Amino acid sequence: MREDIKGGTFLQSKKWWGFIKDPVLGYIHFTPEEKNVIDTKTFQRLIRIRQLAGAEYVYPGANHTRFEHSIGVMHIAGELGKNLECMTPEDVNEIRLAGLLHDIGHGAFSHIFETVLNRFFKINHEDMTKKLIREGELKDIIKDAGYNPERISRLAVGELNERSREYLDQILRSTVDADKMDYIVRDSYHTGAGYSADVWRLIYTMEVVNNKLSVSSTAIYTLEAFLLARVESFKSIYFHKTARAAQIMIGKALVKAYEEAPFFSPNNLDEYIELNDYTVWSILKKSKNAAKIIDDLEHRRLLKSVYENIVITKEELTSRIFSKEHVKTSIEQEIAAEAGISEEDVLIDSPLVPSVPYASSSRDERFEVPIFDKKTNSLLESGEETSKIIEAMKGYLNVLRVYTTAENREKVKKAALKILSSEPYELKIAT
Repeated sequence: MREDIKGGTFLQSKKWWGFIKDPVLGYIHFTPEEKNVIDTKTFQRLIRIRQLAGAEYVYPGANHTRFEHSIGVMHIAGELGKNLECMTPEDVNEIRLAGLLHDIGHGAFSHIFETVLNRFFKINHEDMTKKLIREGELKDIIKDAGYNPERISRLAVGELNERSREYLDQILRSTVDADKMDYIVRDSYHTGAGYSADVWRLIYTMEVVNNKLSVSSTAIYTLEAFLLARVESFKSIYFHKTARAAQIMIGKALVKAYEEAPFFSPNNLDEYIELNDYTVWSILKKSKNAAKIIDDLEHRRLLKSVYENIVITKEELTSRIFSKEHVKTSIEQEIAAEAGISEEDVLIDSPLVPSVPYASSSRDERFEVPIFDKKTNSLLESGEETSKIIEAMKGYLNVLRVYTTAENREKVKKAALKILSSEPYELKIAT
C-alpha cells in the first residue's frame, strides 16, 4: 500500500467540498471541481436515465440510475488509483473525473438507446460521451478545473492509448475495472439478486506490472468470485428473458418513432441532453407508429420467448450467425413463414458478451486477465498456476432467443424448433 495513504486518507492535491451517502459504497467525498461537473444540466440528466431500463418488469427495485452509478465509478476509480504506487495525486484526480463522466453520453433507457444511435448514425453512447465532453457545457468547466477536455474524453472511454501507461485506460476499461466493480455490486443490490463480489480486496491487491493493471495471486479466489458474479448477473439480470422482452419492445418503439419523426440529432447537443426516460417515453406515447408498443408495455403485454439457447463457448456463435442484420431478418422471415404469421411478430434476440471481457463488449474482444505473483512481482502464465475456473470461463456467453406475441406462441415455437435445430443455426457447447 502506498506510503502517502495515512490512516486511510489519501494526501490529495485538492480539498473535498462535501460528501454524499451512497447505499452501496457508503460515504463518497467529492471536490469543488467535481461538484461543478455534477451540478451541470448534462450530468443532472442522468438522474432521469435508469441504469437497467426494462429490468423493472422482473425486479421492481431496479430503478436506480446512471447518476449514482457514475458517482460510484468516480469513487472506485479514485480508490484504485490511490492504491497504485505509479499514480500521483494529480493522476488520481484526473481518473476520478474521467470515471465521473464515463457514462455521460448515454441516451434514454441507457443501452436500449444504442438501437437508435447505431441504426441511424452508426455511433454509440461512447461517441456521444466524447462529444459532450469536448463540445458541450462540460468543456469549459473541465478547462477551468485545470484539465484537458480532449484527454478526459478519451480517458473516460478507455481510449487514452498511452503505451507507457496502459493501466490508465484499464482502470476504467478492463476485466476488473471501476465500472464493472460498481455495476456488479450496485445492480445486484437493487435487483436483490444477491451476487457478492469483494471489490475492495481486489482494489487493495491490484498493482501495475509490466505496465498492465494486474490482480495479485493472493486474491485469485476473490477474482474468481467476481467473474462468476458477472456471468451470473448477465444470465439472470441483463439477459433475463423478460427484461430482454421489454428492452426489445422499447428499442422497436424507438426506431418506429424516429422513422416517423426524427426527434433529435447527435450534432445538436442541447437537443440531445433533453432526452431522458421521461421525455422520450412521452414522445413514444405520442408517436402514431410506436404508441401500440408503449400501450402493451403499460399493460404488461410483453413479448414471449418461445425458443432459448444459452451456452458458454470458445467461439462467438450467435455473433457469427447474426452479425449481419439481413441474416437475422432472413431467419425471422423464415420462421414467420413457417408459422404462417406476419414477420412483424417474430423477433430474434442474440445479445453476446465475452464471459471474461478485458474491454467493453461493444469492442467484441477477449483478453487475458493479468495475474501477478506477489513474491516475484511477475505476471503468471495462464493455466494451472493461475485458476482453472478462470481458464474455463474464457469464452463467450452466447444467447439466442426467439420472441413472439402471446397469441402466436405455440406456432412460432414449433417453427423455431424446426428451423433452428438444423445447421448452421444450432448452438452447441464447444468440446
